[in-house]
Amino acid sequence: MHDFTLPALVTLGIVVLLFVLAFNVGRQRGIHKIDAPAMTGHPMLERAIRVQMNTIESVLLLLPLMWIYAAFGNPKVAALMGGLWIAARIWYARAYMADPGNRSKAFAASLLAIVVLFIGAAWSVVARLV
Repeated sequence: MHDFTLPALVTLGIVVLLFVLAFNVGRQRGIHKIDAPAMTGHPMLERAIRVQMNTIESVLLLLPLMWIYAAFGNPKVAALMGGLWIAARIWYARAYMADPGNRSKAFAASLLAIVVLFIGAAWSVVARLV
């Protein structure tokens, strides 16, 4: 039986990251006095919203892959890739907020984690069918 403590800890870290990104959108709204539901009005608000939305889009790929790989493959490697993803998304958020043109390396790092998890999850599940 697998120990899912590390993937669970990474999942909690992801929840914290999502909360911080949502808080940053609200903070940018307050700083620039842009009331909801407006999604535009100041470049920093627009950047904060894009960081949040891009991260939500990415986490929808990451979480199922991480848990499938944790359950059918290696929970430690799954958690490691989840941790890499968190670090990359923090890097991505900082880079995007500073200068959106500098986000590509951070994006690539988070995509790498997803690709590794996809390969590991697919391999682990298919191996059980053979």
